Amino acid sequence: MLLEAIDLAVGNAAVDGGPFGAVVVTADGRRFSGVNRVTADNDPTAHAEVMAIRAACRELGTFDLSGATLYTSCEPCPMCLSASLWARLDAVWFAADRHDAAAGGFDDAEFYEYFATPEHERSLPVRPVALAERTAPFEAWARNVARTAY
Repeated sequence: MLLEAIDLAVGNAAVDGGPFGAVVVTADGRRFSGVNRVTADNDPTAHAEVMAIRAACRELGTFDLSGATLYTSCEPCPMCLSASLWARLDAVWFAADRHDAAAGGFDDAEFYEYFATPEHERSLPVRPVALAERTAPFEAWARNVARTAY
């Protein structure tokens, strides 16, 4: 599966896409692929791993990919790793690592460093605002007996 992810990445890079490919494989062997579409779709979240997860969820009609494994041509960035956690994947296997990506001009290290930087020193301020209504969405969620738990 890793070779398939690498082949997807090579093919995508050859047509002016990002050099990343990914395949989600379910426990019963169904495969869902994705390639980096950031520049093609003008979507900074359209990483190969996210695209493969989206394809699998759409086709399977679920947001829960328990039992599935993600194979990706490169170590997932923090966003893609978070998406893998939210999708409840059982495992993630990758080929190139973040240092290989940096050598290729894709330096995800700054994103890993962001989370390691003290909050008051981060380049993007993310701060809470004290509002009395801050918990209203969660209260509405708790009252909705027809909600889909996740």
